[in-house]
Amino acid sequence: MRTWHRPLLVSAAIMLGLAVVVTVLLFVDPREVTGMPLWAKPLKFAVSIAIYCFTLAWLISLLTVAKRLSWIAGTVAAAGVVVEMAVILGYAAVGDTSHFNVSTPLHTVLWGVMAVGISIVWVMTLLVGVALFRSTLGDQARSVAIRAGVILALVGMALAFLMSSPTAQQLDDFQGIAGAHTVGLPDGGAGIPILGWSTESGDLRIPHFIGMHGLQALPIVVIVLEALARRWPRLLDSVRRLRLVWIAAAVYAAVVALVTVQALAGESIAHPSGLTLLAGSAIAVLAAGVSAAALLAPTKVTAESAALQPR
Repeated sequence: MRTWHRPLLVSAAIMLGLAVVVTVLLFVDPREVTGMPLWAKPLKFAVSIAIYCFTLAWLISLLTVAKRLSWIAGTVAAAGVVVEMAVILGYAAVGDTSHFNVSTPLHTVLWGVMAVGISIVWVMTLLVGVALFRSTLGDQARSVAIRAGVILALVGMALAFLMSSPTAQQLDDFQGIAGAHTVGLPDGGAGIPILGWSTESGDLRIPHFIGMHGLQALPIVVIVLEALARRWPRLLDSVRRLRLVWIAAAVYAAVVALVTVQALAGESIAHPSGLTLLAGSAIAVLAAGVSAAALLAPTKVTAESAALQPR
């Protein structure tokens, strides 16, 4: 019997409760910080952390090896994200910015706590990921979706470190902030509502966000394929589903790479250049082509596919 990781589930429930509270505060408290509603960042982090904790709890339940070590890693990760959220909420309560803030010794310590905490969460996710690579996870399509999702999530989380270095402008005129989300312009300009992603310059939060949520996106792809297989016999072929999952993983990785290059070039997601549009179109056309080829390949229903057939 599979056992979901309880501390992670508790953390997810706490975050969902906080999301409800800060959503109310978002409407009743008009204050802003760095050009965004004060409670927008706590809301984003609460929802994102809740999704992460729920997903990691599920992944740990799938393990067939290193269960004890992964359970400990999950508990440490749960504690790490709770500490991260506590600091973010504290800053919001006093109307200040949490990220990159080294304006006083206290702010420097708190920023250090956040940086160390999220680094520990990354390492714990890596440990669970290694265990997932050594575990039996079902058919090959499911295994590839889960493992590729973990790799993409680790890459996405690591992209956050690109934001942690002070910009040239900050070094020339230090104002207590060392690091930035945006490339090409200071943080705090016009952005997409709630998300805050810059509509004027490059924004490293975009590849960070997209990469992290590969942890959910690719398993959802395989779940959808398995559901469609009950109505579309072609997808009963496990080899075909495997190929489609590999295509989805490659396309997702290509999108992460594209938006990373776009952000580093200082180009807004809202105003892509011709080259970016060309690259995005090429990814879309190639994905459609190879997906069609995989779908039209000869059907070979295997024993492991038979379980998906309606009874």
